[in-house]
Amino acid sequence: MTKPEVSQNNSYINREISWLQFNARVLQEAQDETVPLIERLRFLGIFSNNLDEFFKVRYATVKRIVQAGKGGKNQLGGIRAKELLEIITQIVINQQSESVAILKEIDEELKKENIYIIDETQIDDAQHDFIKKYFLRTVSPALVTIILNDAVVLPNLKDSAAYLAVRMLMPGDKKQFALIEIPKSVNRFVVLPKQGDKDFIILIDDLLRHCLSDIFNIFEYKSISAHMIKITRDGELDFESDLSKSFIEKISDSVKHRQIGEPVRFVYDKTINKETLRFLMSKMGIEDTDSVIPGGRYHNRRDYMGFPSLGRTDLMYDKIEALPIKGLSLQDSIFKAISKKDYLLYAPYQTFAYVVKFLREAALDPKVRTIKITIYRLAEISHIASSLINAAINGKAVTVSIELRARFDEQANIDYAQQMEEEGVNLIFGVAGLKVHSKMCVIEREEGKKLKRYGFISTGNFNESTAKIYTDYTLFTASQKILKDVSKIFEFFLTNYKINRYKHLIVSPHYTQKSVFKFIDNEIENVRNGKEGIIRLKMNSISSYPMIDKLYEASRAGVKIQMIVRGLCCLIPGVKGMSENIEVISVIDKFLEHSRIYIFGNDGDTKLYISSADWMTRNIENRVEVSCPIYDEDIKKEIIETFDISWNDNVKARLLNDSQENEYRVNEKEKVRSQYAVYDYYLKKLED
Repeated sequence: MTKPEVSQNNSYINREISWLQFNARVLQEAQDETVPLIERLRFLGIFSNNLDEFFKVRYATVKRIVQAGKGGKNQLGGIRAKELLEIITQIVINQQSESVAILKEIDEELKKENIYIIDETQIDDAQHDFIKKYFLRTVSPALVTIILNDAVVLPNLKDSAAYLAVRMLMPGDKKQFALIEIPKSVNRFVVLPKQGDKDFIILIDDLLRHCLSDIFNIFEYKSISAHMIKITRDGELDFESDLSKSFIEKISDSVKHRQIGEPVRFVYDKTINKETLRFLMSKMGIEDTDSVIPGGRYHNRRDYMGFPSLGRTDLMYDKIEALPIKGLSLQDSIFKAISKKDYLLYAPYQTFAYVVKFLREAALDPKVRTIKITIYRLAEISHIASSLINAAINGKAVTVSIELRARFDEQANIDYAQQMEEEGVNLIFGVAGLKVHSKMCVIEREEGKKLKRYGFISTGNFNESTAKIYTDYTLFTASQKILKDVSKIFEFFLTNYKINRYKHLIVSPHYTQKSVFKFIDNEIENVRNGKEGIIRLKMNSISSYPMIDKLYEASRAGVKIQMIVRGLCCLIPGVKGMSENIEVISVIDKFLEHSRIYIFGNDGDTKLYISSADWMTRNIENRVEVSCPIYDEDIKKEIIETFDISWNDNVKARLLNDSQENEYRVNEKEKVRSQYAVYDYYLKKLED
């Protein structure tokens, strides 16, 4: 796999290349024979979906640098932008080739389980009759078929949609080309009637190939063939400066424009006729600076995330039942419980229902006066949104800071924003120049003659769907000092010309880097004074050069640094004279590791924060992020113990180092698969 040389003169791994190495870890899960078969297919889907988003955003950004005539070495970790595009394309070609081989391997394993994914050449008479009926009733009404010729301008192909490129050989050896858009409204996998103990599935692509004669029956062709293509477009949002348009209108228009953005990747079936390929590339204006990738027979493998279960629970991960939080009841008042002590929720090991219950209680409680909450990504059917609407209907003053620029969730947030606004919810659309990525809620409840605050702060989105698969901490608290700071952040949303001071929370973009540097300097000073210096971090990504340089400084001073980083990591650990005291692992498993934790030893008086912020430039400088201190000693102990479990993983942990080869961490100790061990940890807490 192509990668740049790492040396003492190169202090960082390029973020794009590091991200591709993260996606390679996802692909490892698809390859892992210990992962249940259907889950392996779903990891292939995640790998493909990740890659689509990578090209829409990161590849597109590098391409813009090239088109602007810039080198980009300073921004890109020492690699010229044009060279980086070539490296990315080569890595992706290799990964795509590997993913095709993995898919073939899984296909063979499925056959051993009596599950057969068939193509148009393997259809028997009974299946033919079923497919014809299914095509006429379900597929044909949803089809968009585009007839192509030299005189007709090709309409803009949709971003990340899959098309069958059809070539018909006509009498006189003339060629007629066409495109069939694979309909998204129809399930990609068509389950055919079971035959005995055998299950049969056909992809909609092959079903369409089988039905080409029905689609093109008005053409008198001698032969016909169909090969898949896919185009990925620049996914960055470009905003108009039209002052007559509202912010919602500008975001909405930008989302629509994304469908006709500049092409950045063109993937095609490598067996396609070369004449057809040249014709299509000419029609679509595919350029040399685009990533042109030969692939297999099928694209849009992200659809494998929705591969049918066929009732085969033995081929999927065992479902876990989200646990209750000891001492916190869904039947009793949450306000009453947290008025006495703080509680911690660690989803998905514990049920997210406590967050919904908190808001439902606030919506109904006559003593609750105000509710303020930040929203970044909502579930498709959101009980969070309905609870807030319910509260507004009940006369509460509900304020929602909703981020309309949450990438690829913009339209969903726009729809919910309009719905909430219609029901009397007061909306704040972030802060000019900053995304609001913090996860927090504060309510004011009348108690006696005073207003008392209750609230929660989280590392993850308030989203019931992702809470089943993302690991995130949420702190429920009635700490007036913490919640006073939360209220100040909502004041900042309204008067953002005024920068507040916070006594307890660390808030981006004004204080995160400065505060973290202070904690790191304290660990360095401890080492210089002959004491232990230790920093333990858990996050999704780290790419901020100043933050990395500060960790290098701490490492050189002798501070021991342990990091769990799921995604991209531009820091290079284990380099003598630079980072020999830094260890980094990445855990990829059933759940998506999403929580952010900062732990500083502080000479035995541990400082611990949960945070919404990764250590990326955007989180430090361009977003409103919140890091919340944990003061409750029992909760602090709990977070450290779950961090320890993750750190000791030797089943699903990979070592991140300068080799970038994603080696599994192996040792002779008892096997620790951290996600299962964390669940057992909480199960035991309940039993105790």
